[in-house]
Amino acid sequence: MRRERSLKVVLVVVGLIFCGLVYPLTMFVRQEPALAMMLSVYVTLGIFLLLASRNPSANRSLIAFTAWSSFVHAVLMAGQAFARLIARGELIGSAVLVVIGVALIALAPAKQGVERPSSLAA
Repeated sequence: MRRERSLKVVLVVVGLIFCGLVYPLTMFVRQEPALAMMLSVYVTLGIFLLLASRNPSANRSLIAFTAWSSFVHAVLMAGQAFARLIARGELIGSAVLVVIGVALIALAPAKQGVERPSSLAA
């Protein structure tokens, strides 16, 4: 019960953080169109994370997608920062994404057991 409550809190916090990206999204629409498109995906994901917080076990795949995509994004950002393609300050964003991914994986709901038809007949 405590784990599910913690997961709900993490989903709401991450959902609100992602939804909060709507403000920079509006600023970057003309200056950085590619960044604005990426932020629009995060804002949308934030809305769905808020919805998923109501029933996390029914939204395992969304939680897993958020965690693993956060890891991938963090690795790519860190690689770009070390290659000096983007500012080194972006490593903070990478660290935040890793924390989000770890929290979601650690708190993810367990897989629901599915009974086989043959076991029902016995």
